Amino acid sequence: MTQSITKEEAEKLVEAAREASRAAYAPYSNFAVGAALLDFNGKIYTGCNVENISYGLTNCAERTAIYKSVSEGSRKFKAIAIYAGIDNYCAPCGACRQVIAEFGNDILVIQANRNGEYIINTIDELLPGGFRAEILKGDTNE
Repeated sequence: MTQSITKEEAEKLVEAAREASRAAYAPYSNFAVGAALLDFNGKIYTGCNVENISYGLTNCAERTAIYKSVSEGSRKFKAIAIYAGIDNYCAPCGACRQVIAEFGNDILVIQANRNGEYIINTIDELLPGGFRAEILKGDTNE
């Protein structure tokens, strides 16, 4: 069953993601990203990207928000909004898609641009055929 979100919820998440992008630490790319994650209790967790001179150690806004929420005991999510202050929609990278999918195939992903426009997809639409926990629970080669 696909999740749903109200226009008011989506706009509130986009605004929270926009605000979160202001805290980004992006001295190398100058690409500040914010994310806002909505759990089923109505709580919003925000995150921003945190770069590192050793690029592989950089953490994306989406993962920051998810890790923060998990560290505070929340693991069931309705939607996540991503904002980067650009004309195009800001889509999650592959690693973030996999992390989002860890917590449900029907989490809504709201990709926003600086003009206040956004598109919504499920994580399953953005990561078809992703590596899922069900794979590990399947048959073994005995």
